[in-house]
Amino acid sequence: MPWRNATFSMYPTLHDKVSQLLNEAGLDLSFHNKDTGGGGGAIKTKDSCIMGRFECHNPKCESTGWSSLKIAITIRQYRGQKYNARVYHQRCQRCNWVSRPDLDEGSYAERVTYWLKKWNGVDVKKSPSSGERKGPHDRELCEGCKAGHCPDLERW
Repeated sequence: MPWRNATFSMYPTLHDKVSQLLNEAGLDLSFHNKDTGGGGGAIKTKDSCIMGRFECHNPKCESTGWSSLKIAITIRQYRGQKYNARVYHQRCQRCNWVSRPDLDEGSYAERVTYWLKKWNGVDVKKSPSSGERKGPHDRELCEGCKAGHCPDLERW
């Protein structure tokens, strides 16, 4: 598990889903494989959130995993019609191990394409939202919060 200690991941394998939605709007962007950290080189950046599920891979932990409606994501556009998205991991509430999410692929593709369309002058409806969050958001377990890229930080 190369991501075991990582606090974020990128998902280039989901580019086809993003590309399909972009093509419907007449846009053609490619995935920028280089993670530029704090956005260096990016011409547009947006912190947002998506949905998914986490599983703790600590063999000593009894957690059965958890779902999240609030997985922090930083979407970036670069010159040359390129983009990427950094998805932040969360920590297990029971053992504090960092876990990489299994994303709701539709949520990821819709959120990324919303911002890419908006930045490229395509008329878009208000970004889809999962509504009011009912459960608590634990900033200590959210790697997006720790990195200063979680939309929930704006609430504090």
